[in-house]
Amino acid sequence: MWTGVITIFPDMFRALTGEGVVARAIADGRLALNVINPRDYASDRRRSVDDHSYGGGPGMVMTVAPLSEAVSAARASAPGPLTTVYMSPQGRRFDQAMAEELAGIDNLLFVAARYEGVDERFVEREVDLELSLGDFVMTGGELAVMAVLDALARLLPGTLGNPASTVSESFADNLLDYPHYSRPPEYRGMRVPPVLLSGDHAAIARWRRAQALARTWRRRPDLLVNRVLCAEDRELLREHLAETDPAETCLGEPGERAE
Repeated sequence: MWTGVITIFPDMFRALTGEGVVARAIADGRLALNVINPRDYASDRRRSVDDHSYGGGPGMVMTVAPLSEAVSAARASAPGPLTTVYMSPQGRRFDQAMAEELAGIDNLLFVAARYEGVDERFVEREVDLELSLGDFVMTGGELAVMAVLDALARLLPGTLGNPASTVSESFADNLLDYPHYSRPPEYRGMRVPPVLLSGDHAAIARWRRAQALARTWRRRPDLLVNRVLCAEDRELLREHLAETDPAETCLGEPGERAE
């Protein structure tokens, strides 16, 4: 996968290229990361990329020309057609489904803005997709781009040591992950659930599924709003809740939804 990032702070991306999953993907040749500074395409001696907003208002706006020239440079160096992604509060909420969708695209260019944002003409002319990490304010798009790149890199075949990791974690099945335990079996009076030490793989799988369903029901019920639970999942969830908190056994929606 070829990726590029347009940013006025290229050194920030050393955090990705030096260590971790993204660095491993780059070292193995599964991911290419190209950082492009729009200041290199500014027309004045100060290498300006921002100016005051027409109509007034606080803060500065990134100007259209240097950004557009940076996109043109990225297109010239990419091995194929580019999909340009702008990290923006107005964008689609980034989630695991979106990560999987983007991981299937060969050439991605990310735009990390600063100041009050970018000239809208740049968005209209160059941007294919606007993405948001969530409803909060950041000082720039670099950290948001890094988060997206990390999510994508781990989905590239061969990046993770165990491919099963990508299908047994939070949001892979639109559910939160089940709890994990390791050695020792007891720590300060806290014991590992006996089923995990039983060696009964079917029982372990059933326990993990029930835990994932219950965690999602309690912590992120919004993930289940549009999800149709199969009869087995509904029964697992009911059994678990009946054992841990009988008051929760009245599931209502979505537990009562038809298959």
